[in-house]
Amino acid sequence: MFTSKPTSRFISLALILLISFNFLINSTANEDSDDIEDLIALDQEQDDETSSQKPSSEAEVLTKAQRIVLELNNDNTQKVISGNEYILVLGYAPWCVRSAELMPRFAEAASFLKEIRSPLLMAKIDAERYPKAASNLGIKGYPTLLLFVNGTSQPYTGGFSTEEIVLWVRKKTGMPIIRINSINEADNFLKKHSVFAVGLFDKYEGPDYDEFVKASTTDNEIQFVETNNPQIASVLFPDFKFSKLFLGIVKSEPERYTSYEDAFEEDKILQFLNDNKFPLVTILTELNSVKVYASDKLQVYVFAEADNFKKLIELFQDAARKFKSKIMFVLVDIKEDNLAKPFLTLFGLEDSEETLVTAFDYKTGAKYLLESDPTPGQIDEFGSGLLNGTCPPFYKSQEIPENKGADILTVVGKSFDELVLSSSKNIFLEIYTPWCLNCETTSKQVEKLAKHFKGLDNLVFAKIDASVNEHPKLEADDYPTLLFYPISNKSNPIKLPTKSSSKELAILINKYLKEEAHDEQHVEKDEL
Repeated sequence: MFTSKPTSRFISLALILLISFNFLINSTANEDSDDIEDLIALDQEQDDETSSQKPSSEAEVLTKAQRIVLELNNDNTQKVISGNEYILVLGYAPWCVRSAELMPRFAEAASFLKEIRSPLLMAKIDAERYPKAASNLGIKGYPTLLLFVNGTSQPYTGGFSTEEIVLWVRKKTGMPIIRINSINEADNFLKKHSVFAVGLFDKYEGPDYDEFVKASTTDNEIQFVETNNPQIASVLFPDFKFSKLFLGIVKSEPERYTSYEDAFEEDKILQFLNDNKFPLVTILTELNSVKVYASDKLQVYVFAEADNFKKLIELFQDAARKFKSKIMFVLVDIKEDNLAKPFLTLFGLEDSEETLVTAFDYKTGAKYLLESDPTPGQIDEFGSGLLNGTCPPFYKSQEIPENKGADILTVVGKSFDELVLSSSKNIFLEIYTPWCLNCETTSKQVEKLAKHFKGLDNLVFAKIDASVNEHPKLEADDYPTLLFYPISNKSNPIKLPTKSSSKELAILINKYLKEEAHDEQHVEKDEL
């Protein structure tokens, strides 16, 4: 499911569109089946009428493709779903920008699938015009793609280009591998596919071939091709070395051909494809973002102006070869707010217009920043540090403010050690964020407390904005959070209740101050 409104959360960067596809109808002889056949026949008749006329423009080609997609409504939806084995359904809204972007690709995919006689029926429904029918299908956002198999739906998890839609559908409908039997077929295949895995097998049988088939079914992103002819294999994979058994991946980039050199086992084949399916340097787009975010590699993101991409790609391709299979390098146009801003906000650098090199570890949540110019040497050192654990994590921070004469000190990430952990005084710390609903009320209470205890040499009131400041020892499960850091044990702050009154908080502060004074007296006696 996908809405056209961007979110501020990092995980919401992934542009997850849930798409639904439908297969051709079963040839049952009941009345409902006849109705469905009439619906499809009508669409096919309209298409046949125009098939003999050569389209004169791209718009006409698109119009023809769109006729292949069946329109669902309140009356026919249930009949179509129950009467077909495979159906891919697109739920859309006329005003939705994402829906408008996806429609042409969806229609083109439908046209291609019809050409190859796929058993899949593709349909769409205006979810705003037919809300009840859309809701019954499980469509809640726009656009949504759902695949129905014998009436049961599953979310679409593929990419959003025409080629990726076709690929995902073929794999889900029992057609994961394309078999190529001639040089002409190979040439035609290469005109339509830029990324694919090719396997050569003397016979389409045996343990190695079985593992190849398993991998092709499990993988959802790469088209698998098979042949038993070495000459055909050499057309698809010019770097091919003649043998009776071969597997390789082809991509449209400088490192175009990569051979597989391990045992034919499903898991190992899938790992090989995962390590090699992306370019050495990937330019992030809304179309490929889902696949990029889903990668389990450590990811280095380079934010720059689009005009600098060519120079940067060459620079980072060299680094990518060194860290291949371990680090994924991604270029992001700094002007693309939907893609760049959520990342940069994580680093507190959303207003930066300079080229930035960052890294993010999805497994630990740690983030890193290259705090120097991206030279070949600095990039290599950055990548090596990420892999061997010597690169220090990045914690965002505002600049250290002037706190002279303030009743409540403003703490930032850079000054947290000095003003809180290393301070020789008890610290009362308020942790807040600008978007917190209850923080304003708590802040007023803290201001009252600061005035009440003003003049005490052993107590300091402080506050920190957690939305723009981080520190490895600053933890808060919710906002606002009130912490008392006693002189004797700064590593274990005491959490105070935020729903207490100012008077109740004052009583607690006095209690902790007395305990600290008592502990100090014991220390002095022990020293004597």
